[in-house]
Amino acid sequence: MRGIRFTKDLVTHLSVLLLFLAITVVYFYPVLEGKRIMTNDNVVFLNSAQEIFEHREKYGEEPLWTNSMFGGMPAYLISTLFPGNLISHIDNLLKIFNIPVAAIFLTMAGFYILLLMFGLSPWVAAAGAIAYSFSSYLFIILGAGHNTKAYALAYMAPLAGSVILAYRRNAIMGALLLTWFLTLQIMANHLQITYYTLLALVVFGITELIFFIRQGQIIDFLKKSAILIAPLLIAVAVNFGTIITTWEYSKYSMRGESELSHPPGVRESGLTIDYATRWSYGIDETMTLLIPNFKGGASRPLDSDSETFRALRQNDQQQLINHFPQYWGTQPGTDGPVYVGALVMFLFVLGLLTVKGRDKWWLLIATALSVMLSWGRNFMPFTEFFMNYIPGYDKFRAVSMTLVIAEFTIALLAFIALHHIITGKVTLKEINKGLKRALIITGGILLLFIIFPGLAGSFTTVMEREQMLPSWLTNALIADRQAMLRTDAFRSLLFILAGAGTIYLYVKKSIGFRVLVVALLAIILLDMWPVNRRYLNEDKFVLPAHFQRAMAPTPADNFILEDEEYSRVLNLTVSTFNDASTSRYHHSIGGYHGAKMMRYQELIDSVLFAEIMALGRSLEQAESIEDITPSLRASPAINMLNTKYIIISPQSQPIENPFSMGNAWLAENVRYVKDSNEELRRLPLTDISTEVLIKETYRSPEVEKGAGGTGAAGDYIELISYRANELVYRSSTQDSRIAIFSEIHYPAGWQAYINGEKVDHIRANYLLRALPLPPGENEIRFHFAPQSYRTGNNTALAGSLVLLMLTAGYIFMLAKKRKV
Repeated sequence: MRGIRFTKDLVTHLSVLLLFLAITVVYFYPVLEGKRIMTNDNVVFLNSAQEIFEHREKYGEEPLWTNSMFGGMPAYLISTLFPGNLISHIDNLLKIFNIPVAAIFLTMAGFYILLLMFGLSPWVAAAGAIAYSFSSYLFIILGAGHNTKAYALAYMAPLAGSVILAYRRNAIMGALLLTWFLTLQIMANHLQITYYTLLALVVFGITELIFFIRQGQIIDFLKKSAILIAPLLIAVAVNFGTIITTWEYSKYSMRGESELSHPPGVRESGLTIDYATRWSYGIDETMTLLIPNFKGGASRPLDSDSETFRALRQNDQQQLINHFPQYWGTQPGTDGPVYVGALVMFLFVLGLLTVKGRDKWWLLIATALSVMLSWGRNFMPFTEFFMNYIPGYDKFRAVSMTLVIAEFTIALLAFIALHHIITGKVTLKEINKGLKRALIITGGILLLFIIFPGLAGSFTTVMEREQMLPSWLTNALIADRQAMLRTDAFRSLLFILAGAGTIYLYVKKSIGFRVLVVALLAIILLDMWPVNRRYLNEDKFVLPAHFQRAMAPTPADNFILEDEEYSRVLNLTVSTFNDASTSRYHHSIGGYHGAKMMRYQELIDSVLFAEIMALGRSLEQAESIEDITPSLRASPAINMLNTKYIIISPQSQPIENPFSMGNAWLAENVRYVKDSNEELRRLPLTDISTEVLIKETYRSPEVEKGAGGTGAAGDYIELISYRANELVYRSSTQDSRIAIFSEIHYPAGWQAYINGEKVDHIRANYLLRALPLPPGENEIRFHFAPQSYRTGNNTALAGSLVLLMLTAGYIFMLAKKRKV
């Protein structure tokens, strides 16, 4: 009988997985035509990582540094492989269907596993998994190209389920599953999602501790907690390469501590509160959990059928329609709302009213915490407390992302509530009372906004109110946005009525279990499918040939590519520091990355941006290229970064900068500065062709000797070999000299050698490398070989072997026990 049951269960689980795959493929049917999602973030990644891909293929080694963005930066947060991480092969196998199919399928499978751990029947768990996976945020981030975030979210549910399993049923099995799911989530390389997952589990742990204390089982709690330390250690070990290199880089990135002194009250490490809370969910905007278009949806223009477009056309101003988005909330912009589904919200409220025990409380507390944190600047005392006192919280931006916790906890409690109704854990009287109250609460809220949409606010943005738009335009905007809210409120009401009615019929035994599940699944898909297609549909998919055309080099690119010398490019035709297209074919002084180096950002803010703006003004006023010569001469930051080419039009020949300092040069004079503030302040006033700024702390006998050397007519230094990880120079000087290299100074990994002997190099001109040279002919080699990568890779191999052996051992024990 055990074999028959096992076979039956296996068939059921496989059937559910096939259902997940079928639904996902039907939604993303363009993948069957060979199409791929083309999103801004995907294109940014491909452009940013192009040099890394080429280096890996050409030299057969891992490029840990790239010069394609911001003058150079570690490749850790762009694309770095760790061969020692054997589990990465299993991770790749799980992603066999590729984005976006794999992300949605894995999310469904993960939530399905979680609900099975809670004892739900497979088909109810399947409905819950589909409901959770079709919450709008997951589709929105896939449409934006946030693939790592999507994969990290896929493992959030089974990871949490493993912890719950360990505390409540089987500590060893839970610990082993936790090891796997935590390993895979960390491997997805979106630490912000992992952080939020752990934040939710802290809430679970505290409530669980209270329960164990009340039951007089504190020792049991401590034992199980101790067992769960092992999964954390192993998961960290497997991913140690990524963790240690990211941690190392974080000290030098925008998340780290600045050497500049700041006024009192200004944060000197971590992200500033203004930056971290720029994307804060409005307090009233939380209603999007129930009404997707509560704030208008996404920041996209109103369509041609709108009242606004008709009003503009009547006034011959239809070309202005792009200035008036659907979204009218307080965020700077959004790709869409966080909508968990009308039926799911109804079941969540029903769960709050009917579910008993500790699950309701930790899920409610985690939901409330998630929502309040998402308010960010709109709930500043709470936000400041977390930024200042909760470890690690200040390292992440876009606080609205904390709503991923609410999406998870709301869906979990919703289907726990449904499970309790089906299994009779709630009495008929409690069910009827709960259904009525949940319907009054959710339906009543929806009716209020249907009848009185003005309760939602003004339906205009702050900018629109400041612009004092004419009344005919304001009235049209209000009419459109009110209509969007009322339509979505009405559709949510219909789905709630349908869901509540279906559950009522089941309770009254008018329909059976199968009809209940099929009906609820139909309601979920009829609700969520159309909403998600607003933000991710076939329009996002293109054939690979379209990618190639979109990223093909321009005439300006081709001109620069003919120059085989290693130099850098400034592209004025794009947003220099928010666009990575230049990095695909060139070494750019700009780019796009959420964690650029702190010193480079400070250079941008203090010097580089001002130089670029001045150059732009000169170009606007110039009648010939010669007219911008004074501006180029007065741009020390641009010139010291070896910016040889300036793109002013994709279709025309770029400007060649005659003042670019090249790959390396020899200083004639050294000016010592007392601190980084003085160094940065003096940089715009320094003639970098003759003078170099060096901080006092780098003064040494070798530096003093080089600084005291005198130049001769035949002295030179030149680059003779270039790789992303290694640069080789040749120099010849009659006396000791100080050489300055147009390369970013990064102390954690770059090693300098003169004639094969390792030497210390220093920082100059705020962020470049400098090196005292002995007289005579020398070969100078800079090699990037961080110890963190080697340590991380070796640790990953050890952790992988431990995990595989533990898994094999556990499976062997289960098989042996089954035979007995």
